[in-house]
Amino acid sequence: MLRAPAPAPRSPASPPDGGAVTSRRPVRRRAVVEVRAPLEVGDDVAVVARRAVGRSLCAECLGRLFGRWGHGWTNPERSARIAERVPEFRAAPAADCPLCRGTFDRGAIWVDRALRASEGFEWHRFSCGSRWDPELLAREEALWTEIGTPWGESIRSAFNREWGKLIEARTGAVGGPQAPEMVFLADVSAGIVEITPLPLYLKGRYLKFDRSLPQTRWPCRRCQGRGCADCQGTGKTYPTSVEELLGAPALAQSGATATKFHGMGREDIDARMLGRGRPFVLELVRPARRSLDLAALAEEIQRTVGDRVRVIGLAGADAAEVLRVKEAAPEKSYRVGIRCDAPEAKVKGALSLFVGREIAQRTPTRVAHRRSDRVRPRRIVAAELVAATDGVYTIDLRTQSGTYVKEWVEGDDGRTQPNLSQELGVPCRVEFLDVLEIHDEESAG
Repeated sequence: MLRAPAPAPRSPASPPDGGAVTSRRPVRRRAVVEVRAPLEVGDDVAVVARRAVGRSLCAECLGRLFGRWGHGWTNPERSARIAERVPEFRAAPAADCPLCRGTFDRGAIWVDRALRASEGFEWHRFSCGSRWDPELLAREEALWTEIGTPWGESIRSAFNREWGKLIEARTGAVGGPQAPEMVFLADVSAGIVEITPLPLYLKGRYLKFDRSLPQTRWPCRRCQGRGCADCQGTGKTYPTSVEELLGAPALAQSGATATKFHGMGREDIDARMLGRGRPFVLELVRPARRSLDLAALAEEIQRTVGDRVRVIGLAGADAAEVLRVKEAAPEKSYRVGIRCDAPEAKVKGALSLFVGREIAQRTPTRVAHRRSDRVRPRRIVAAELVAATDGVYTIDLRTQSGTYVKEWVEGDDGRTQPNLSQELGVPCRVEFLDVLEIHDEESAG
């Protein structure tokens, strides 16, 4: 197994002291009670061991020939136990081993490399991987076949496990595949460690009151974000977005390099998002700090965004929350103002015809550049005229997820069938649009 000196008393990966509100649950060390299966060297093991004699393997690599025999034992312990039954089953010096070439004796060096590579990053959970010479891995498998062992354990698997144990002992962090925050990859041939700090996720709901604000950063179509005369060198169509307004304070507190915004759908740029807000997940890429004071972060966001956006329920999340948000398809309630030259009674009658009715919406002209061109069936769940003032009718709608409300009103040159303009026999134009509610599982009603 990998060998290292006694654990250091302090680690950069250890959770910080203090009373910060964190975006993660506290890490608890695993209480490990090792159950060791007895190592009874039967004739089947002895026969295979005799075939492995004279291979000049170290104790670790000899033991790995039987790595899946006897749970809870180290590979050197396995090789020593077998040698009691087969005396000629002797280990060679680790430095002379043709497979590992002493790698398992340099455990402290690999831990040092991991900690140096991850300096400046906070992490409490981690996983380990390694990259080996493919020819060496092929020779190892050929040896298993030659001696006929059914218990062989890959050198890569053994290294990853033992390296992880040493990092745990040095840092107090928890290793394993469950929700790691840092991934270490040892390139054994090159002698280097590569790191992948995994994203940090925050969730909440946002309300948007600004009718000129897109949900996410909108690259300039002409230059695709590089900067040109049309966008005054910004690379953006709009000066900012909900993502950027929420992301800037989060970037500052976490030390992340970028954000990715995942919303439960999106409203039009000129539509307000009201009610209980739209669920979202903010993904922070390569965060340096993970123990965030979420109460302070929420206050800072609100201070910087002013009255354009409001964030509620800011909390820690995980990658699974992104999938939940992206795959959700809740019904939505809207308030839409339309201008048309039709009597009020006729508008009310037309709305009653649409309640519970399925409409066919071909991909709207305005989004055809980014969505596949096909016809999608959608349903108007409820429709009610709530006001009529100065030729503008205010209508409350509840629709199936993915319904294009503007196109249902205006028709989009016949791409939505049937549509309100068609039913009224006069052109209708949308004056304003608000999202009143996202009817997901957390919303009321």
